[in-house]
Amino acid sequence: MEVIKTDIEGVVIIEPRLFKDARGYFFESFSQREFDEKVAPIRFVQDNESMSSRGVMRGLHFQRPPYTQSKLVRCVKGRVLDVAVDLRKGSPTYGQHVAVELSEDNHRQFFVPKGFAHGFAVLSDTAIFQYKCDEFYHPEADDGISILDTSLGIDWRIPTDEAILSDKDTHHAMLKDFVSPF
Repeated sequence: MEVIKTDIEGVVIIEPRLFKDARGYFFESFSQREFDEKVAPIRFVQDNESMSSRGVMRGLHFQRPPYTQSKLVRCVKGRVLDVAVDLRKGSPTYGQHVAVELSEDNHRQFFVPKGFAHGFAVLSDTAIFQYKCDEFYHPEADDGISILDTSLGIDWRIPTDEAILSDKDTHHAMLKDFVSPF
């Protein structure tokens, strides 16, 4: 696997080594040993999957301490724009984001460390999205910042006034009103 650093420390894009032939392709989607060596020593404890249609935007989610999560995400069907926003107090990149397109064609994965809000927008007719988490889901720690906050400067590649959002995702605070727990 190739690890591509981004403009924000700790947030990386992972490109697997594909083996292609007339039958199709094969790749290791995850190797604990290689991940520990090249990215960070992490123990993932939960895998999740969602299916969404074009225009769905999910996020920008995180879990508050003591249940913070790192995530390793990928899109196994379709295409999404995936985003991580730095929420770490005192970070030189606080409020900044990294965005990457993940698709069934590029096989890329995106590592989002603790202290970041995470979200994505579906760019294809449907998308199946998978993610590994290093902490179990705790509903009492579930939180987020507004995916519609224009001050974040995120180009979601879909008009936000046409986005399909959950009721929960329409009620998160704007970054300017947010007090970081990280």
